[in-house]
Amino acid sequence: MIRSNCTRETIVAGAMIALFGPLAVPAAAADLPLKARMAQTVFDWTGLYVGVHAGYTRDHAQATLTDPSGVVSSGSPFSGLTGGAQAGYNWVTRSGLLLGLEGDFSFPNYLTSNHTVARLATAQSSAQELWDYVATARGRVGYVSGDWLVYATGGLAWTGGRFINTNAAGEDEKLLATRLGWVAGAGIERGFAPHWSWRLEYLYSHFENGGVRFSNGASYNSALEFQTLRVGLNRKLDFADGPDIKLKSDPSDPESDRWEIHGQATVIGQGYPAFRAAYTGTNSLTPARQFQETWSNSLYLNARLWDGGEVYYNPELLQGFGLSNTVGVGGFPNGEAQKSDFPYPHYNTSRLFLRQTFGFGGEQETLGSGQLQLAGKQDVSRLTFQIGKFAVLDVFDGNAYAKDTRKDFMNWSVWAPGAFDYAADKLGLTYGATAELNQKNWALRAGYFLMDAVSNSNNFDTNVFRRGQYVVELETRYQLFSQPGHLRTIGWFNSVFAGSYRETLDNLALNLDISQTRRGRSKFGYVISFDQALSDDVGLFGRWSWNDGKTEIMAFTDIDSSLSLGTSIRGTRWGRPDDTIGIAGVSNGLSRDHRAFLAAGGFGPLIGDGALNYRREAIVEAYYAYSINKYLTFTADYQFVSNPAYNADRGPVSIFSGRLHGDF
Repeated sequence: MIRSNCTRETIVAGAMIALFGPLAVPAAAADLPLKARMAQTVFDWTGLYVGVHAGYTRDHAQATLTDPSGVVSSGSPFSGLTGGAQAGYNWVTRSGLLLGLEGDFSFPNYLTSNHTVARLATAQSSAQELWDYVATARGRVGYVSGDWLVYATGGLAWTGGRFINTNAAGEDEKLLATRLGWVAGAGIERGFAPHWSWRLEYLYSHFENGGVRFSNGASYNSALEFQTLRVGLNRKLDFADGPDIKLKSDPSDPESDRWEIHGQATVIGQGYPAFRAAYTGTNSLTPARQFQETWSNSLYLNARLWDGGEVYYNPELLQGFGLSNTVGVGGFPNGEAQKSDFPYPHYNTSRLFLRQTFGFGGEQETLGSGQLQLAGKQDVSRLTFQIGKFAVLDVFDGNAYAKDTRKDFMNWSVWAPGAFDYAADKLGLTYGATAELNQKNWALRAGYFLMDAVSNSNNFDTNVFRRGQYVVELETRYQLFSQPGHLRTIGWFNSVFAGSYRETLDNLALNLDISQTRRGRSKFGYVISFDQALSDDVGLFGRWSWNDGKTEIMAFTDIDSSLSLGTSIRGTRWGRPDDTIGIAGVSNGLSRDHRAFLAAGGFGPLIGDGALNYRREAIVEAYYAYSINKYLTFTADYQFVSNPAYNADRGPVSIFSGRLHGDF
């Protein structure tokens, strides 16, 4: 089911990018006088360019595993979404002949099945091959006609992968290998703005036979070929004359009021010194000192399709690990570390949705440009519908000071309502539909979202309306001492296939296997959230969230009640108006059934020490965000965690983080 959904995402995303040209350029040209339109020059193909791509790859491998117990082989296709980046240089002759050089890197989708080349097993070995990236260095030959380019391409290709073997004793051995090959293909490309072009491209890659030998005597060999159909977006870079290397124009300028492009990159390094622990279990934060990092790269491609209609596409490359593989704390300290660990960058279509707004007339307001918002004027009184793939918290609980883990607070229970078990896969995203009625002093929002098929998974339960999450939010806006404030009240209800803590505890024959009690169940909760400006530079925020705590956590984290309070202070008073200080504290708790389940030795998505001396989990987070320039910000962050995973026999833990964030 997921694989077919991904295919549709690629098709829609490709169509959206292809629409940029006819949507943007003709609409702008229609407003120009005839002579001005005739005087427009065609796209200048000569020069340096950079870009991104996303596509669908269907691959085939012929693999053989040999060890003293025998030989097995298999030939099988595998497929999935891929995404990456490219850069190149073109030179065009007067006759329209284009000669160019291009290099690119492509990465697989985050679903393991999409980058598993083969799995083979004998009596003594069980081996699998995973591909991590494909890179090419190619020449291009084509013909240019105005804004259009048709080309053929070919050159060198190489791929890197991991080989994992499990021997008869159950021990894993991992080896890395790179293999060379060749690539050939063809494509079409169109310039739709002075510096922007989109393309549709097909590539065939064939790699040399390669393999590895494991320490138990087993050898694995495979032949590999890729077929990829992908769409791409390029930005031409023109440099000004003179000794300094400067661009003539801002590379983020979309050159149209009908679409916008935003981007961001965030690197977080996070670690802690050793701490006290009386015992350690499967889901424990390891007491030994450690350091991990995460890295995300995102583009936000937003287009205005028609009056009130907008499409949003957010491809991302994600890499890195959370502390202890993202377990050990209910209020986990890094919001960029979701529940999947990626040693190499992985592609994900994080958001792809349509938004339709109907204005009711009267007073208007100006909406600023943002990653998930096109700039422009809209009626204050309006009704907005949204459908597609996105995060529940993109729409609900829009806190002004604690919302974006890439810019402000990092802790899960500070930037989000900790006890809100919102619908999401392991990367925090889902499919759903929302409606919002906006008025000057209030807004009413409602939404329906697909839930996980089982707890903490990447598969969604597609029994629409029979299973899923329903969310309602009332936001009121007010003035307190002439400063703006917001109060949000959220109620949510989950209809899910879930297990019961109490039923699992009461049936000793289950050995704490909560999956044996899974059936159709309901779970509900609420969030009360506020943010209040105290001055132009100081703001206060808080959240109180709760759920019934009777059934297993489905998607977010092991918290049944949470209370947080914090402040955000801009640096105007010390001459740094773009710097920010943030300080927050949070107290997280578990229901009686939930804590009894963990004390008996049960496990949740993030916690489970094998025993539990229960205390509420208390966290304090403080950060200083230093603005390097208008594009880059460095943040130093400290978190003090008392009773991690609600266990008084562990901790406290002092967690130190550094974050470098860039956006445009």
